[in-house]
Amino acid sequence: MTSAIPAFDGRLVLPSDPDWDDARVGRVFNGRRPDRQPDAVLIAASIDDVQRGVRLAAERGWTVAVRSGGHAWAAWSVRDGGLLIDLGALDGIEYDAQTHIVVAGPAVKGGDVLSPYLEERGRFFNGGHCPSVGIGGFLLQGGQGWNQRGWGWAAESVIAVDVVTADGELVRADAEQNSDLYWAARGAGPSYPGIVVRFHLATRPAAGAVAHTVHGYELDDFTEVMSWMYRAHHDIPDNVEIVCVSVPTPLPDGSERRLLLVTGFAFGDDLAHARASLAAFNDSPALDRAVFVKDAAPSSLAEQRAEQERQNPEHWQYITDNAWIDGENTDEGIAAMVEGIRPLFTTNPTDRGFAIWMSNAPRRPLPDMAFSLHTDAYVAAYTVYEDPAEYARNRAWVNEVFAHAEPVTAGQYLGDSDMTNRQLRFMAPENWERLQRIIADRDPEGRFHRYLSADDATVNTNHWEPARA
Repeated sequence: MTSAIPAFDGRLVLPSDPDWDDARVGRVFNGRRPDRQPDAVLIAASIDDVQRGVRLAAERGWTVAVRSGGHAWAAWSVRDGGLLIDLGALDGIEYDAQTHIVVAGPAVKGGDVLSPYLEERGRFFNGGHCPSVGIGGFLLQGGQGWNQRGWGWAAESVIAVDVVTADGELVRADAEQNSDLYWAARGAGPSYPGIVVRFHLATRPAAGAVAHTVHGYELDDFTEVMSWMYRAHHDIPDNVEIVCVSVPTPLPDGSERRLLLVTGFAFGDDLAHARASLAAFNDSPALDRAVFVKDAAPSSLAEQRAEQERQNPEHWQYITDNAWIDGENTDEGIAAMVEGIRPLFTTNPTDRGFAIWMSNAPRRPLPDMAFSLHTDAYVAAYTVYEDPAEYARNRAWVNEVFAHAEPVTAGQYLGDSDMTNRQLRFMAPENWERLQRIIADRDPEGRFHRYLSADDATVNTNHWEPARA
């Protein structure tokens, strides 16, 4: 006999309801929405709702998928069958001025909400660059946030999580209690064997001042400029975030064209410190050919958030992929890495598409957590378009340019991946095996969905490498 539906503070939406499609995909950021159909969507209004939802799923024999911010490019939360629990209402924030710990719900937007909230209190947390990204999925997959090359991955600042387990219980997980769930919460991503309903985050003092350097180069200068950057980025001070981006760029004369932007964003004790930290950018061998140069100009996080929103229009259609690029720090190794990524930056088929190269150097040992694979530099490419008829050519381009980069690819970051299209390693093998043991122990009945992939048997394997035994 089918169990009765419990009373929820929020609402259980069924396929027969008139707002079914809005509940299913309305909060998905990417306008390229999947056709996958859950059995029901729970719009949770409270942690109690999340617990009730997990228990209802157990009674009905449903699997459970979770949506925090809706930014996953492949819409991992939308699965065929089972219950989708939407955490959009879990967006509370509490700050302790004594410990400087902020407690935030998974749907809190890192840039739009959390960052301004902390700035008012003289604090900072290195959340995601796109301001509307919810912290839930972002932190679970590691958290590629502001200046990770200096401050570490955002997940490293997670000191505890509150988790609804597979049996619907609410537990605290940290380094001392439920430490397996704490370890997995920092990098497991969308196969986490529970639902994180609160994150406890260590914050840092806000910078005294920030400064921004931007060089705009023609795409013909890509090889020379990026070869220099590969040689220089290890020695630039670690309070500087280093990003190179190929993007349509508004110019002072009112025109716009795609340029390679070399950027440094310095967090300083004061403006003089921030500016001095950017001095190495003036050593670019192509500086005299730059279309424009902005040299260590005062900036603000609000200004940077506005630019990120301009580059990431909501509900446009996106196809994206990414790679951790690796090679020897020799002339030959640098040449191979630069050539491997060149088409990502010089051949984007969409007017609003972009590609990024982010420095992660000097590479350092990671703490003991599920997230465990990174290299000195990360790249991602995005096609951004409105007409669904453009899907095929854009998908073909993304596949082609990342195939070109395979000789220098070590793996990928979960955040910009789509394992229904291409599967790569994202975690060290020993961490992967440990995660599987935790999942088997914490979710033996498979209550929570695993990774959305084309082949479950080869998840966490680079698809061009021999299959695991």
